[in-house]
Amino acid sequence: MAQDKIRNIAIIAHVDHGKTTLVDELLKQGGVYRENQATTDRVMDSGDLERERGITILAKNTAVHYKDYKINIVDTPGHADFSGEVERILKMVDGVLLLVDAAEGPMPQTRFVLQKALELGHKVIVVVNKIDRPDARVDEVIDEVLELLLDLDATQEQFDSPTIFCSARRGIASYAPHEEGTDLVPLFETIINYIDPPKGDEEGPLQVLVSSIDYNEFVGRIAIGRVERGVIRQNQEVVVCDFHDASIREKAKVVALYEFTGLGRSPIPEAKAGEIVAFSGISDITIGRTICAPDTVEPLPFVKISEPTMEMTFSVNDSPFAGKEGKYVTSRNLRDRLERELLKDVSLRVTEQGMDAFNVAGRGEMHLSILIETMRREGYEFQVSTPHVLNKTIDGKVCEPIERLVADVPEGSVGAVIDKISQRKGDLVSMTPMGSRMRLEFLVPARGLFGYRNEFLTDTRGEGIMASVLDGYAPLKGEIERRPSGSLVAFESGEACAYGLFNAQDRGVMFIGAGTPVYTGMVVGQCSRNEDMSVNVCKKKQLTNMRAAGSDEALRLTSPRVMSLEQCLEYLADDELLEVTPKSLRIRKRILDHAERMKHIKGGK
Repeated sequence: MAQDKIRNIAIIAHVDHGKTTLVDELLKQGGVYRENQATTDRVMDSGDLERERGITILAKNTAVHYKDYKINIVDTPGHADFSGEVERILKMVDGVLLLVDAAEGPMPQTRFVLQKALELGHKVIVVVNKIDRPDARVDEVIDEVLELLLDLDATQEQFDSPTIFCSARRGIASYAPHEEGTDLVPLFETIINYIDPPKGDEEGPLQVLVSSIDYNEFVGRIAIGRVERGVIRQNQEVVVCDFHDASIREKAKVVALYEFTGLGRSPIPEAKAGEIVAFSGISDITIGRTICAPDTVEPLPFVKISEPTMEMTFSVNDSPFAGKEGKYVTSRNLRDRLERELLKDVSLRVTEQGMDAFNVAGRGEMHLSILIETMRREGYEFQVSTPHVLNKTIDGKVCEPIERLVADVPEGSVGAVIDKISQRKGDLVSMTPMGSRMRLEFLVPARGLFGYRNEFLTDTRGEGIMASVLDGYAPLKGEIERRPSGSLVAFESGEACAYGLFNAQDRGVMFIGAGTPVYTGMVVGQCSRNEDMSVNVCKKKQLTNMRAAGSDEALRLTSPRVMSLEQCLEYLADDELLEVTPKSLRIRKRILDHAERMKHIKGGK
């Protein structure tokens, strides 16, 4: 296809502002489906976890045709924890659609992704989505977007970006805010007319920058990137090089070449400069490498990915129940799996700690919890430690990561939220009324947000919306109390029974029910006091020959609190570990034996 008939765009936005729904409609109106073909909602969210949670985790490529133009589209995640996905794919495109919710307006992640796009000099089309919401405030949101562009030092051209108003769910778009459209033609036309076609010398020697990696068990690793210069052909001899590592210079061969068409890929014999392609045949290709013609080896620089802010230790499971439920349990299995993840996740860092432990650093709790959940579903069994933030030394001072937190809460909950955030060393930056709700903006230490989400939902009666993104680094803010309560710890191994649980439930909230196997040192509940307490949940009632009337009444047990993976990670204290298996999540003490644990605590004091 001729270069001036190609447009490469990415869709960027905050979480839940409608990126994947808009891609659905672009695919439908771009003629990807047959007339009688069954379609699914959020078709780009193909992973099980993505569909379950209703979020996008991985950036994905697709392409639609409009008139005689081909529009390559990259759908990106909206969660700040996956912003490494957004950073790396921005090198593949020439412009971005910035999606903004007509009621919520620009949120923290909107600011982050827009800043990255402006730094690369991309053209921006502002798309105000969900204009049919009853609480839409279109005019104010346009002003907020313009203020954001001013705040981020946009150029005059970027500041004069066109604005389209649409309802992605209904598949309509218009040029005016209070005018209802009939289809997405205004959006297609704006993309064609405003976004520049890709630049690149078709006659020059080959240059392809790899921005993404896919894997197929039949052909191995598949590299995805944009042809920056020249023509890439099937079965072509190439050289793999790296801008940041001059020692890498390997000969290779492009075995198969594909272009993106709708929801799939089609094999093609060749692709010219400006096209986004996928190719296989190079076994050890990674993100950031450049594919060049053998006679002109000129690697391209890759975008600098922001540093991780949080770390956890992944280690081999050494509990009494080790190896009973998992398929992959050894340190070799764990090492291979983490190394495989590093190939496609550019914002992850892994370092070995001794023989059986690995220090894994990522962008946030959700980034690491998605990795843990994915590994768990693949059959891995391991244990993880409490998350810790990664501090930096700047000008001789130890500085910690600070998050910009935006909370959208009912007016009646404002006091409770401000009080809780101030206890966690957060500073209130702004308060903006939005109808019957209030938008609060804070700067909070990243460690202050550990375990806060559940409290926030309780304080706002489930009506609050909170989102945060890394704002920068600042000197340490002082001590923050992590958890006001202790744990109930199993005193002996066995099977929890109703009598033992009945006596233990007065001490706090139980995490297990009758019939659950437990071991010494396993956390079975949350203590109501600010200390750990050992309880015997395996204790059975000693039956006698003489029974008084009523002594055999049924014991009433309260329902145990079943915690999700994120809730378990939030709950963990520094002396606890989370045992992760395909079937179970168990919190345990690092030192299982009660006497040893007491000695360690006294020695520490």
